[in-house]
Amino acid sequence: MSHNAGSTQVAQGQKQINAPHALIIEPSRELAEQTCNNIRQCKKFVVDPKIKEVLIIGGVAAKDQLQALEEGVHIVVGTPGRIDDLISTGKLSLSQVRFFVLDEADGLLTQGCTDFIHRAHAAIPQITSDGKRLQVIVCSATLHSFDVKKLAEKIMHFPVWVDLKGEDSVPETVHHVVVPINPKADKLWERLGQNRIRTDGVHQKDNIRPGANTPEMWSEAVKLLKGEFVVRAISEHKMDQAIIFCRTKLDCDNLERLFIQLGGGPGKKDHQFSCVCLHSDRKPPERKTNLENFKKKIVRFLICTDVAARGIDIGGIPFVINVTLPDEKQNYVHRIGRVGRAERMGLALSLVSKEKEKVWYHVCPNRGRGCYNTRLKSEGGCTIWYNEQQYLADIEEHLKMTIEQVEPDIKVPVNEFDGKVVYGRRKTEGASMYKGHVDALAPTVQELAALETQAQSSFLHLGYMPNQLFSAF
Repeated sequence: MSHNAGSTQVAQGQKQINAPHALIIEPSRELAEQTCNNIRQCKKFVVDPKIKEVLIIGGVAAKDQLQALEEGVHIVVGTPGRIDDLISTGKLSLSQVRFFVLDEADGLLTQGCTDFIHRAHAAIPQITSDGKRLQVIVCSATLHSFDVKKLAEKIMHFPVWVDLKGEDSVPETVHHVVVPINPKADKLWERLGQNRIRTDGVHQKDNIRPGANTPEMWSEAVKLLKGEFVVRAISEHKMDQAIIFCRTKLDCDNLERLFIQLGGGPGKKDHQFSCVCLHSDRKPPERKTNLENFKKKIVRFLICTDVAARGIDIGGIPFVINVTLPDEKQNYVHRIGRVGRAERMGLALSLVSKEKEKVWYHVCPNRGRGCYNTRLKSEGGCTIWYNEQQYLADIEEHLKMTIEQVEPDIKVPVNEFDGKVVYGRRKTEGASMYKGHVDALAPTVQELAALETQAQSSFLHLGYMPNQLFSAF
């Protein structure tokens, strides 16, 4: 979605060193690094003028970032926290910004960055010194979400919508199924020994012993069973690479701990349960190393949250496991869309509880750090009852389909998959199965390419030929 903003604020003609022409906001450091690396690859083809970019992210020393700004840059790519700090301290000026880009906009909004976006937008002159309007670009895999549309209404006027996907749908290369978790029928959780998963501590003060027959007991049973079912799924399908989505950072840590108990973990190359974690509580160097080790297949499993994995480019993933369904139905499509790319077959398994599960939902100032308030949110605490059956119904309604369910042994029926499918490999070796779809999209893609060419030309000429007039786009 792109748009020429229509406010009357006008940029000053004097050029500032620390004032870039383009500001690109990303929801995570990994995605910011990925975008900045892509810019570095693309700028090789632009000899004159020579483009300068800088990556502005937290978790690393700001010295090099500040030095780059002081030497002058054209493009700033970064995350909200560090960029907000530099703007508020005057280290980063938005007085010359001509392109304001919000990547993965729905992710930014989910993280609570709405106020920051509005502050940044308000600080950018809406009309440049040579009479051009600010170009606002919002990118998202879920442009149809209410929050993204609401944001567009506030910071844009008559935006041009470029939709390459349409409403959410599941590619034919993705086989996605539900694995029901029913602690009332499956009593395995009562017999687990030392090597069971550590749960999140929500029920520390509750009566959860077998036979209590309380909602809290069934909730704890769900948590225990899900750990076992993840292990069962990996073994049943002989998974050699998968992304495993957990609801919280604590859930990620606990699953990693289970894999370590089974002999796997971060330093166990080629082990059946070798894994790494990716979430915001891990230090930046560890996050970078973990992601690289997974991409290089040094470890088999990436255990992560939605926020950490959003937008990251990892190709050829054969399997995804949803330990818990997301509470946002669009995120379900995001997750399972990790498999089935480039015409390669993929399997997405979702572990869905038949019983409600009590989970953390931190509204405290520390966002969970050192919080042990297990009372419900409605009672002033930081927990809620999570109803996966309702979330499953919402997802099925959103996709206009009923998702196939499998038995507890997690054996996936062959049906239209011909039994010769190997997840992670191409479905066909001949002509693309998407040919008709690609042909239908061709005119839109051509229009988008033309807009991209105009945008880049305007960016270069507005910065280096301010007296020449160019047609608005």
